[in-house]
Amino acid sequence: MDASRGINIGEPSSHARWLDALELGEGESILQVGAGSGYYTAILGHLVGVKGKVYAYEIDQELAERARGNLKELPWVEVRALTGIADNLPNVDAIYVNAGITQPSWSWLDALRPGGRLIFPLHAPDAVGGMLLIKKPPHGFIWPAKFVSHAAFISCTGPQEEDAGRRLTAVFARGSFDAVRSFRIDDSVDDTCWFRGDEWWLSTAVPEDG
Repeated sequence: MDASRGINIGEPSSHARWLDALELGEGESILQVGAGSGYYTAILGHLVGVKGKVYAYEIDQELAERARGNLKELPWVEVRALTGIADNLPNVDAIYVNAGITQPSWSWLDALRPGGRLIFPLHAPDAVGGMLLIKKPPHGFIWPAKFVSHAAFISCTGPQEEDAGRRLTAVFARGSFDAVRSFRIDDSVDDTCWFRGDEWWLSTAVPEDG
């Protein structure tokens, strides 16, 4: 997409794996953070179909304009030349993040409908981490979660926690990320904690409802 900045479309086989994990259905709505020039946005559009909706956020104005041109034949796809880390995001069934970050944005969690799925690359800038899949339950503070695979993306333009980044790099180096089973936003951190963030943590314990 931009050789001078090292921006490319990534590995299609990896994106196929992550999109499969989202289990998108026809008629669903999805928010994409980091749409680039729209390559994977077009795939999202075909996965949800004409009765669905895709909100594609791209903070780079030039890339957003290219995406609009590339996606003009898909009227159910809306490209927004804005940051995808903001308040008042549309409520959706799924969120697909294509930029690395050291913590999930609360705006993403709030935008998800019950039963919604969020997948995003959790890692420090210029490091390797994992693509974390979180599912929002109808109620409660313990959400099913798992890492789908390793991942390394260009970083989000937005808040990055330096200390969290260092600790993430260290915990991923131990190679135990496949043990994660839940994402928690309560304060009762226990010995099942795999990683503790700011007001959230990942646990190796399976939620009681599975």
